[in-house]
Amino acid sequence: MKIYKKAGDNINPDEPLFLVEANKKSSDIFPNGKGLIKEINVKVGDMVNVGQVVAILDGEIVEAKKDTKPSFDYLKGMMTPKKEEIKAKVTIIGSGPGGYVAAIKLAQLGADVVVVEKDKIGGTCLNRGCIPTKALVRSAEVYRNILEADNYGCFAENYGIDINKVVSRKDRIVSELGEGISYLLQKNNVKFITGNGEIINENQVFVKDKFKETTINTEYIIIATGSAVASLPIPGIESKNVFNSTSIMEINELPKELVVIGGGVIGMEFAFIFNSFGTKVWVVEYMDRVLPGLDEDISNEIMNIAENRGIKIYTGSKVEQILEDEKGKCIVNFSKNNESKHISTDKVLVSIGRQPYIEGLNVEKANIELNENRKSIRVNEEMRTNIPNIYAIGDVTGNIQLAHVASTQGIVAAMNIMGEKSIMDYTVVPSAIFTDPEIACVGIDEATALKHNLEIEVGKFPFASNGKALTLGSTEGFVKIIIDKTTRKVIGASIIGPNATDLINEISISIANGLTVDQITKTIHPHPTTSESVFEAALAANNCCIHN
Repeated sequence: MKIYKKAGDNINPDEPLFLVEANKKSSDIFPNGKGLIKEINVKVGDMVNVGQVVAILDGEIVEAKKDTKPSFDYLKGMMTPKKEEIKAKVTIIGSGPGGYVAAIKLAQLGADVVVVEKDKIGGTCLNRGCIPTKALVRSAEVYRNILEADNYGCFAENYGIDINKVVSRKDRIVSELGEGISYLLQKNNVKFITGNGEIINENQVFVKDKFKETTINTEYIIIATGSAVASLPIPGIESKNVFNSTSIMEINELPKELVVIGGGVIGMEFAFIFNSFGTKVWVVEYMDRVLPGLDEDISNEIMNIAENRGIKIYTGSKVEQILEDEKGKCIVNFSKNNESKHISTDKVLVSIGRQPYIEGLNVEKANIELNENRKSIRVNEEMRTNIPNIYAIGDVTGNIQLAHVASTQGIVAAMNIMGEKSIMDYTVVPSAIFTDPEIACVGIDEATALKHNLEIEVGKFPFASNGKALTLGSTEGFVKIIIDKTTRKVIGASIIGPNATDLINEISISIANGLTVDQITKTIHPHPTTSESVFEAALAANNCCIHN
């Protein structure tokens, strides 16, 4: 906390006495009276409780002023927007994991920063992506544990799932983290403006919302507008029973049946979520396997697990149209091997990825170069565009669409703006997929290594041979480590199994620091943990695995 006054000072009800922090937010505390401060009973850094006497005044109690404003301002909608003009060293358009991290880093380095956001603080990751989906994943995991309780000698009665409470929990988590980001920006003296940001020229950003227009004169601009849900020109895609990855998280009734169009990361995560909730799920994927960007053994493993859970997967299939029958159900028509097929279902989720969002930025008039696909902004390794003082980070660059990549790009851009040379390195970018079980990978995969004729050795260890995995009741999957045959350095890994998204960090650190497989095997791993599977896979790369 911060104390504005001291004993002996006079104070009025409109003057703050303290600044306190709670739930990652800071608030000024005002006295309920006016007069001379006799005592202050707390000091900076103290924890205070509701109802605690923190100061004593010699004066009189003053009633709070009543709000005399009408509950609805009939003239507000007809008022001319208020106009203002401000200055900043750096203006960031977008407050997602790229934008807000860049803002904080710049502020730490001494810059005057303004963040512009047209929607909710935190961007797609916090509000419609990473965080809300993981909240649903956790609810699905808890429900599945209840269903399987008998396997652990436990039982439950009168259990069920309330999808509205699941969604409410998700919303609470999102709200709390959003408040946390607001607090961090405020703590670092970053100015936050709500509205649509438009680049007028290399030194001006115009922001407009309903009642205010702001012109920002700025030395630098960072574009961090992220991405939007991609769509396909499928007849019937506008049906009320067809959802995308954003709208599906706001459902108020659990579907009995769900067809997921797209077997990529987002599609497969939702397939497992709804399968755990008890929904009958089909996945229709255009490519010859789901998660086609991963090694084939990983893809095949998750397909087998999914089908064992009751998820029906159609690969090499193209959706032709979505119809609606007389009962309001959807009929998904698709072709596979030149044969027409159809699925009758309650709801449909279209999940075919995301595309960079540049709408309304005015990038072409500002002469900012786009990539060849004309959908994303071209940047160099410093995250700089062709305009020297304009940078772009995150999904809008058309690069790897991961929140942690956007954050790293934001730090790189901030460092370069402040005169500290920094280069974006994509060599070690771990990815995490929250299916059940989880999947994670980093570095060079086996298929890429073989394609480029690299001499490698592969170490593989199944979770079925890991003691901790057995106690968890989660023995599906394996750890696969790839090493350079000559240098013995670790160059990649893929993990499918319990705690995969946490275990991958050991491999990431190993690759980033040029560690050899022997350096991993000489490091004691605690027992019993799933991390021993990484240790055993490293041993397997040396043909000396102990427990398999």
